Amino acid sequence: MKYIDKVHSPADLRGMSTRELAAYANEARKLLIRSVAKTGGHLSSNLGVAELTVALHFCFGDKDDKLVWDVGHQAYFHKLITGRKNRFGTLRQLGGLSGFPKPGESEHDSFGTGHSSTSVSAAYGMAVARDLQGKKHNVVAVIGDGAMTGGLAYEAMNNAGRSGRRLVVVLNDNQMSISENVGALSRHLNEIRTAPGYLGAKRGVNDLLGKVPVVGSKIGRFVERVKDGVRYLLVPGVLFEEMGFTYIGPVDGHNIGELISVFNKVKHMDCPVLVHVYTKKGKGYPNAEECPEEFHGVDSFDVKTGKPLHDKAGESYGDIMGRTLASLAKDDPKIVAITAAMPVGTGLCAFKSAYPDRFFDVGIAEAHAVTFAAGLAKAGMTPVFAVYSTFLQRAYDQILHDVCIQNLPVVFAIDRAGVVGADGETHQGLFDLSYLSHIPNMTILAPKDGAELAEMLRFAVALGTPVAIRYPRGVAELPEATAPVVYGKAEILREGAELAVVFAGSMYETAVALADCLAASGHTPMLVNARFVKPPDEALVARLSGFRHVFALEENVAAGGFCALLRNALAARNSAARLTAFAFPDVFVPQGSRAELLRLHGLDAEAVCARALSILAEGAE
Repeated sequence: MKYIDKVHSPADLRGMSTRELAAYANEARKLLIRSVAKTGGHLSSNLGVAELTVALHFCFGDKDDKLVWDVGHQAYFHKLITGRKNRFGTLRQLGGLSGFPKPGESEHDSFGTGHSSTSVSAAYGMAVARDLQGKKHNVVAVIGDGAMTGGLAYEAMNNAGRSGRRLVVVLNDNQMSISENVGALSRHLNEIRTAPGYLGAKRGVNDLLGKVPVVGSKIGRFVERVKDGVRYLLVPGVLFEEMGFTYIGPVDGHNIGELISVFNKVKHMDCPVLVHVYTKKGKGYPNAEECPEEFHGVDSFDVKTGKPLHDKAGESYGDIMGRTLASLAKDDPKIVAITAAMPVGTGLCAFKSAYPDRFFDVGIAEAHAVTFAAGLAKAGMTPVFAVYSTFLQRAYDQILHDVCIQNLPVVFAIDRAGVVGADGETHQGLFDLSYLSHIPNMTILAPKDGAELAEMLRFAVALGTPVAIRYPRGVAELPEATAPVVYGKAEILREGAELAVVFAGSMYETAVALADCLAASGHTPMLVNARFVKPPDEALVARLSGFRHVFALEENVAAGGFCALLRNALAARNSAARLTAFAFPDVFVPQGSRAELLRLHGLDAEAVCARALSILAEGAE
């Protein structure tokens, strides 16, 4: 490739012509497609911002300038431009490049991101710090139209706009095609509004009118009303104008020359500016252009066909949840389903198709989703909010304040609980047991397989109080039968004495391996599927109180999780049983496969068995 090897930093873009920059963007697209096809990752969102990223670094690539990428899954081209091309093959692998901006990875990653709608808040904070320190660099937030459904973005826009401080927000809108008529009009307006004399002339007229006796202020207000009327007719971004931003757009997000022209003007505007850019998700790769949602986050695939290299045999936990919920809704008209912009990922497509009037996609707005569910529940419905564990964290106050204090029958179907893998620290679902278990009125379940998940969902929608079911990512085993779920009761899979192996949900296979290992060493361990993380099975706790050793396993951080709850329950009975917790330590877990991360933290079957046998050997001495 002619240009890709010449760019190692934003400075290397400066000597290129517009034609060469466009050629570089196309070469980078090809490299990215080949690389993501091997490692997996976020594809369509990145393909849509090639030209935008090049133009941003061309105009705002000075050493001190700050680019803040909302969510950050669209920052792959940013990584290529900022000296990480040779490491791109390690993307999302253990010890490799993160799939998101990470300040520890590069000085060009101004702010760590991973969750949506945070960029404007962070960028505004940086802009205020710049001004307080007497510095002059630019601060730019790049936010997608999907992230603009998050309330945090509007809180930040309102605060930043009222401040009048110099800040650039780039709204990457990939939901619509560009209208030539609107585009032509907007380009003309943009030329006027970005002209150096425009804002100065506007201030000058207002000052002059203010000095005219008696009628000056009245004329000024009349002019403002006329101007506002015209603005409402002609300027698409009047909402942002009302927040205090000067709106520029729409701009063709795939025209590097137009982008550079606009950015070079707005960087000198001494006020908050929003640049509205239209892009096409999946641009440059036909498979992704036709099915952008399917190629949003992908595993390894064949570039020619777009098909996954490894077919996943069987249903995922999310698919089983969605299928079961649709079946339950057939006989119960009170059941409604809610998603926060993730109907495919959470398995709700079947429900959406069967019951469109009872399906609600609220966008990237998890806090709203929870309180919306509370309102539905208060009015007699049975809402099920299907959400990834990492994103439910964003609604903690609403869970506590709006659902649990009122003891409302909201069901939280928590997908991607435990280790998620390649998306790293920001996406691991290792905290839900901890942040849910201490809330009064909350019931928490964890299934060991797909059949148990279906049974737990049937139980949950009939319970009549807040309940959370947390389950992992991936294909679920589907045994032909499972025992009925009884409130607060565990499932004893093997009887035993003196030793017990008790697990929560996804640690089933590891727990079985541990029980087998202990049995092979001459012990008779009891194997218990906890089912209920909260409340604990009091009859089980009473039995365990007389055991010598209890080995507890969970895929959650140890602090405040299942093991801690079980330890507290035993302590409440003054039990002499020694509980050994197998859980994640007090760290943020990096990217990597589930198997790699379990092994890294001593939670794979081999490490768990070795540690348990070592503890038993200590007691025998």
